[in-house]
Amino acid sequence: MYQPSLKMNYIYRILYEVVTIITPLITMPYVSRILGSDGIGVYSYTNSIISYFIIFSALGTVSYGTREIARNRDDKNKVSLLFWEIEILTVFTTSVCILLWCILIVLSNDNRLYYLALTPLLLATLFDISWLFMGLEDIKKITFRNIICKIIGVVLLFIFINDKQDLVLYIVINSSIQLLGNLSMWVYLPGILKKIDFRNINVIRHLRPIIVYFIPTIATSVYQILDKTLIGLITTDYNQNGYYEQAEKIISVCKIISFSALNSIMTARMSYLFQKELYGEIKRRIELSLNCILLLGCGCMFGLFAVAGDFVPMFFGDGFEPVVGVLYIMSPLIIIIGISNCVGTHYHGPIGKMKQASCYLVIGAVVNLILNSVLIKAYGMFGAAAASVAAEFIVLVLFINSSDGYFTWRSIFLIIWKKCIAGVIMLAAVRLLAASVEISAALLIVLEVVVGCCVYGITLILLKDKSINGLLKIIAKYIGHKKKRDVE
Repeated sequence: MYQPSLKMNYIYRILYEVVTIITPLITMPYVSRILGSDGIGVYSYTNSIISYFIIFSALGTVSYGTREIARNRDDKNKVSLLFWEIEILTVFTTSVCILLWCILIVLSNDNRLYYLALTPLLLATLFDISWLFMGLEDIKKITFRNIICKIIGVVLLFIFINDKQDLVLYIVINSSIQLLGNLSMWVYLPGILKKIDFRNINVIRHLRPIIVYFIPTIATSVYQILDKTLIGLITTDYNQNGYYEQAEKIISVCKIISFSALNSIMTARMSYLFQKELYGEIKRRIELSLNCILLLGCGCMFGLFAVAGDFVPMFFGDGFEPVVGVLYIMSPLIIIIGISNCVGTHYHGPIGKMKQASCYLVIGAVVNLILNSVLIKAYGMFGAAAASVAAEFIVLVLFINSSDGYFTWRSIFLIIWKKCIAGVIMLAAVRLLAASVEISAALLIVLEVVVGCCVYGITLILLKDKSINGLLKIIAKYIGHKKKRDVE
């Protein structure tokens, strides 16, 4: 029986997430200065519109497909049949959405050209088979193909995007690179799938469970997309969309650092463990994951509070100062989403409680819609940020309270309290440093990050935090093994 290496998958995923982090750090300062807040705002608003079509075209195939492939990965015949059944369903839903998207393009006046430039994203959904590799826990193939595509995208951006009039080309490059990455995955299929008798295909049997997975997908998207749409519709100010977009990108980078890599590879493994009823191992992995997520999440959240005021003007350039206030409001999302995402990937998804989770996400989505409608009118993008935090917290409360004891408020508190103390001390140390030295902005940011990390780590060591001590033991063990190999 093939048993994928969780350690190697995590390393591959970390490698991909590092590239995902570095890419916007390289491109955002350049794009901000070339396109300006209004150009970025146009992209943010129009991209939010096509996102609804992408969600409906994909339905819940990514989450559902990953789970079903993971549960049957020991049987190549079942995997092959499942793949074609789910993919054929995706072809049908995407074709319908492409037709509706073309109608929107024809009816649109102001943004027709931008919508046309975004069309490759819908085609990318049609060819997205990442769920197959995630279910098989074959992360290596996804990682290196996507890294190559991201590098190509960065190169094209710096070559062809030179002034504000290149906004359409910027959108074309971003959407086409996504399509290229998804298409590249198909070259591996002959080595993974077996030939099947297409007369045995039964697409309909997947429709109901996929819809169950689709409900939380669309509910979650309300937090990620609807706020941008409403900012554009209510304020009619693309600059606010631009500020909000850049703030969200920084938060997204922090989320990638904190939990994206870990949670993304755990759904398949936890599904497998629940299938085998290995409950002791399940609880152990949940505790390890929470420790890792909160160690990094608290560091990112308090670190963002500490450096945002200095970082934003230096990174984005003049005119993006309002991003700082949005970042302050949105910072708690790093921890809130980190925990709720962990609950979903480690428990609700693997155990098959998606219908219950869907209800909670719908509640959160409704709350988010109501709060956005009220707060954006009064406070613009700041209201949208506050609405997202409130809605995500409500979802977190519902998720924790329905996790059958696998996640409890007490266990989370015992893991997080030392990290919060260390974060506050780090925040105070960094602000004291910023007030005490007079150096260039770039050098100050580097110094703040280095000092902040050191203070955070040392404080956790002094507090005897379990996660940092575990990390030190792993490092010590690695160094010991390395020295032993050198001696031999």
